Amino acid sequence: MTWSLIARDEATGAIGIAVATRFFAVGALLPHIDPAGGAVATQALLNPTYGPRGLRLLREGVPADDIVRFLVASDAGADHRQLHVMDRAGRFAAHTGGACIDWCGHAIHEGFSVAGNMLAGPEVIAETARAFRDGAGQPFARRLIAALKAGEAAGGDKRGKQSAAILIHEGQEYPALSLRVDDHADPLAELERLEKVSRERFVHFARFFATAEDPSGTFDRDVINAAIDAAVAREAGG
Repeated sequence: MTWSLIARDEATGAIGIAVATRFFAVGALLPHIDPAGGAVATQALLNPTYGPRGLRLLREGVPADDIVRFLVASDAGADHRQLHVMDRAGRFAAHTGGACIDWCGHAIHEGFSVAGNMLAGPEVIAETARAFRDGAGQPFARRLIAALKAGEAAGGDKRGKQSAAILIHEGQEYPALSLRVDDHADPLAELERLEKVSRERFVHFARFFATAEDPSGTFDRDVINAAIDAAVAREAGG
């Protein structure tokens, strides 16, 4: 019922998950990221415990393939599940259960993985991977969304469209960007619109947030507003 992408941005080290589906509010339960550990995406007839349990194991330094084996072995419904995992070393592992609905499958590439089920065909996974690979050099969020759009153009979820989400962490415990479209006639178009809106002020403002390294951040409103105005002008080509 879903296809998703887990990736690490080569330029910044950011970790991202992007997903689209004919299912309500996919961003609530599918994507899970710990910036110090890695990422988990759980889907198909999803087991919502995979995310929190997988993140705990990632924080302990357990390799991705061991995490997949552990989660699957502990689940009597594993044949109906699909998940993929990236660990702190950038290694990937995935599981597509034998009872997942066709078309279903996953692919692991250098620096990213793609998995999906109830898809129009294998070209959805292939085109998502191709577009992500070809998008090297694009801003990370836009690259993730463009990859999903390529998968959608190849057929996407064979049942149609309903929700989409993108989650990105840049080294802090809180997300650098977390966007959800829970119920929409064209969720990827709406996700793309929200990402564009985020660049009007939010992503520039977020650069001044407190961090683990700087627990206060910047709180001088004049400094923040001047930097936001300058960034917006640059983005607009002014």
